[in-house]
This record gives sequence, structure tokens and C-alpha cells, in this order.
Amino acid sequence: MTLVQVQDTLALANLTDQALRVRAVEAASTYDTDMLVLVMQAYMTTASRKGARTSRKTLEAYALAVRDFVPWAHEQGVQLLRPGRRDGGRYVAQLQRRPSQGRGKSGHLAAATVAQYVAGARALYRALRWAGATEAQPFEDAPVPPDPTPGIIKNPPYLREVDEVLPHCEPRLAALLLLCAHAGLRVSEALGVKATDLQGTRLTVHGKGGKLRRVPLGKRVRTALVGLPPVRPDGSLFDWNYAQATYRMSRAFRAAGHGDAWRGFHAARKHSGTRLYRATRDFTRVGLFLGHSSVDTTRRYVAVEDDDVQNEVEDF
Repeated sequence: MTLVQVQDTLALANLTDQALRVRAVEAASTYDTDMLVLVMQAYMTTASRKGARTSRKTLEAYALAVRDFVPWAHEQGVQLLRPGRRDGGRYVAQLQRRPSQGRGKSGHLAAATVAQYVAGARALYRALRWAGATEAQPFEDAPVPPDPTPGIIKNPPYLREVDEVLPHCEPRLAALLLLCAHAGLRVSEALGVKATDLQGTRLTVHGKGGKLRRVPLGKRVRTALVGLPPVRPDGSLFDWNYAQATYRMSRAFRAAGHGDAWRGFHAARKHSGTRLYRATRDFTRVGLFLGHSSVDTTRRYVAVEDDDVQNEVEDF
């Protein structure tokens, strides 16, 4: 560990160029994981493309990746400031061969998990270059093979489960499910909804990266929200964190006889995207509704039936 621990990433970013370089070189030379996490987070919040709008979820995910990569590098004899030409590829390869540690899971780490770990390691090296500690880019020639199975296949949208689970939810939990499954909100967005965000038939959503969007709400969602009293003085409608919301919703799924179908809140958001696409046949409109910046992202949220173009090709 370094002698003087910088507790705040902003304080680290405010160091002089020389002091920052010394701190980063020392941390990398001694494999000081805690300090390297701070260097990465200081870079992400002050010098990356999103800067201070970088989400806490991204920072936490990248911190987890750094805490995985640095001990591996130490164990493998990799010099962080002067890594070998093939060290990035070696790390990717061992991640792909690593057994999954999830409860009830078998096989190797999911491709998405591998990609997240590598993204965090790449962020670390961008941070070290930002700090003036090294020019190394060990992951420049270390591609992460994509998962050959589309996400919409691995984690498809809920279908009839939504209507069957709702009667087993108390009103606030039902409102949360409807916000995800009918209004298309991310669970983090839904948990952050306040009474003042609801204006008539529309909801102001505070999305990723500080983006705002206005989402139209159906009657069912509006009715569920209007009847909810705020749980905090600031008007918040929910006081659960992600783990607490997950626990409550998984219990509701089990009570409805769909315990095996519970796949997290993301499948509820895909339910919304899939239903809207079937009604509009327009990925652009669905993407705007879900708050996507790319239609390519939206395509991963829509389950298209195998015979979707049967009528169109009938008379070819």
C-alpha cells in the first residue's frame, strides 16, 4: 500500500502532473490495487468521454475488473508499466477458460463477463497513460470474441409471466414491474422515479449518463403510480436498492409459479421493447422509447418471431 492514501478521486485528479505520475508509477510498481482503482476512477470521472456523468455502475464494474487483473498480473510476473506484447491476450484467454462462479451455474465465464473485465483493464491502462505513468496498451491487439448466442436468445423477454406475477405483487412492487415491463425503464431508472416526474400521461426519466427522456405511460402504469404515496421527503416512490427489489420480485415470481422463469429486470424491459415493436414494426421508435442511442442496441431487446416475414415472402 502507498504511504499516503488518496481517499477521493477528485483529490487525486487535482494533483500536479508530476505528483500524479509518481503516485501512479508507485501503485503500478507495487501492484497497489486500491490505488490503481482510484487512478482509474479519477481518469473516468475527469478525463473520459462521459467524465463526471460516468455511471456508478460502470465505475463499480471497472473497479471489480481492476481488482481481478492486477493480482493476476502480479501472480504471472507481468510488469504493469512494461507488459509484454502478448500479456493482454493471455489475460483474455485465461478469462475465457475460467469456470463460472455463479450460484447454480456451470461452464466458463459468460462472454459478456469476459468483455466487462477486459473493458475495465483497458480503462486502467488509459488511466495510466493519462497519469503519465506508461504508454503501454497491452489490450490493443487482444480482441474479445463476441458471444455467438444472441442475448435475446439467452435472456428472452418475459411474456405471459408479467400478467401472472402482478397479482402476487403488493402495489409498490407491481408499479415497479409495470415501469420496467410496460414503460420500458431500466430498473435503476424505475427505482429513482419521484412523484414530481409524473406529468399527466408522461414520465420524465433520468437515464444513463444524466440523459433525460419523456416516456408515455399507458393507463395501467399511470393508475399504479398515482395511487402510490412517496416514501421519502423528496418524493421518491421507492426506497429499495437493487438487491432489495430483486429479492422482492423473485419472491413474487415464485409465488406465481414462475420461480424458474425469473431472469432479472432486464427481461421485463425486453418485454416492453418486444411488444412495442410488434405494434409499430419500427426499431427507431422503440429505441427512442427505451432510451437507446443506437438502433443496433434496440435490436438486442426485441424478440422477432421466426416467421416474421412469412406474409411478405409468400408471393415472391
